[in-house]
Formats: sequence, structure tokens, C-alpha cells
Amino acid sequence: MRSPVLLMIESPMLRATLALVVLLPVVTLSAQYQKKTLVAHRGASAYAPEHTLSAYKLAIEQGADFVEQDLAITRDGVLICLHDASLERTTNVEELFPGRVSTQTIEGKTRMAWLANDFTLAEIKTLDAGSWFDKKFADEKVPTFDEAIAVIRGKAGIFPELKTPEIYAGRDVKFEELVAVALDKHGLRGPKADPKTPVILQTFGQSSARRLAEIKIGVPVALLLGSPAGFETAAQVKAWKGIVQGFGPAKQIVLKNPDFVKWAHAEGMTVTPYTFRSSDTGAFKDVTAEMDHYLYTLGVDALFTDNPDKFPRK
Repeated sequence: MRSPVLLMIESPMLRATLALVVLLPVVTLSAQYQKKTLVAHRGASAYAPEHTLSAYKLAIEQGADFVEQDLAITRDGVLICLHDASLERTTNVEELFPGRVSTQTIEGKTRMAWLANDFTLAEIKTLDAGSWFDKKFADEKVPTFDEAIAVIRGKAGIFPELKTPEIYAGRDVKFEELVAVALDKHGLRGPKADPKTPVILQTFGQSSARRLAEIKIGVPVALLLGSPAGFETAAQVKAWKGIVQGFGPAKQIVLKNPDFVKWAHAEGMTVTPYTFRSSDTGAFKDVTAEMDHYLYTLGVDALFTDNPDKFPRK
């Protein structure tokens, strides 16, 4: 979830496709939402293992308007849905591939990890991505982005994040361009984009957000904010107009400074805070009350939640 990066592209067909990426027109969509909008965070991740097809299907059943995917890239250049840069927290990779661990610096912390980009898709597909959450989900697999789209398409929008792009530094990976190619493959951007499957991209990486604007990605982009630093005045928010179409701030940023919403709206940009979950509601009586306050009192446009079934619609 931070900064631009780079993918090995050896296929002549893919190179030709990338050559067309920069020719697409810019789509300026400040009003991405037609109503208060529910984004299922990693799917219905309070009830099923995050970023599995089970979590995505349940999110749709629970009424999600958008379903989020965090994107990582395999060694053979395939986009997969995985929150962490590495595989050990949510799979049994340590058991199946004990010798494939390496020292990695991820989000500023150096540790031993099984980096997803060091494994092929075939290897990742051997992993159990469900048992860590509950044994009843044993043998759930890490889905590809293609598989996620197939499940969600026509039923909800997709909200992919370009996750931890900095880990690909020096690996010749072009993350932003790879996402553009995937969207084109599925007809999800451009003048003939599927209206039943809207797309919003997100990233913590300011350089990555600027790169998406440079290549004229043609779908709305939300800049994620973990800290208010650099976004503490209306002018600082306005400086991003034309680069991104919205912001995804940590919810505490909005709670401490409700004017942030007004500043963004004044520039035609949306606000989609994260993350609302029943296990962390602060001073609110429950997660529904918390979401209600953000949506209808503070005026945010949408929000990310682990509990799609608790979303307050009016």
C-alpha cells in the first residue's frame, strides 16, 4: 500500500497492449457514488477468511455495493488478491515451503517473510488460505484478480488497491500498467466499460497515484491516508485535485477533523474512510452506530467495513 513500482514483461502481446495504455482518455469522475456506499473490506472479512472467494460471495449476499481486493503480483506476473506482501499470516506457506523464507523490509519493518512475488501462481495455488480463520474454510485458495472479477462482476463494483508497491523496487515490475491491462482485459474501463461493474482504484502510494494519473487510467482513484500529515488544510487537499478523485483516510482522521470532508467535497472529491468493524467501535455502542455517525453526521460518501450486514441504509 505505498509508492510506485515495476513487472517483468516479456510477452510481445502484452507490450503492445501497454503501448496503448497511454492513449486512453482521462475520465474525471468526482461523483463516483450515487448514494451512501458500502465497500466490503477484503470481502465480508468478519465472517470469512479475507480475500477468498467465499468472503467475496458473502459480501455480495450481505449487500455490498463494492468489494475490495488488495493486489499483489506473483513471480510469473499474475495479479492475485492478498492483503499482505507476504503469505505466512493467511496461508500455510511455512509448512509447505519452509526453505523459501527471506529477509524483507515491508512497510518499514525488516523481518523474515515468504514474499508473494517470490512464488509462482501454481505454487501459491497449492496453499490453504482458509484454515487460519476457521477450519471450516480449509483449502480455500488465494484467488487471482481474474477469479475475483468473475465472481463479483455484474453484482457489485470492485475497489482494488495497489498494495505495497515499494516491495517490487528493483524487480522490473510495472504495477500500474499491469492493473490497466487487467481492466482492459475485462472491459472495465474506457467508453465501453461495463456499467454494472464500476471500478475505483486505491493506493497509499502518492507516487503510484501520480503514475495512475500520468497513464490516464480512466477510472477514479482514491488516495489512502494513514496520517493527516500533509492534509491538514483545505489548500493541501485541493493540491490533489485532478490527480485523484477521492481520499480514503483512516477513520480517526475524519473524526478528529470533520472539516476534511468539507474540503474534499468543495473540490468535487469523495471521502471513503476505513476500517469499520464490530471488534473496534471506540466510544460508539456498536459498529452500525459508528458507521451511521460517519455517513449521516460527518457526511462521508462511503466507507470500508468488515461487517457489510451492519451497514446503516436510510
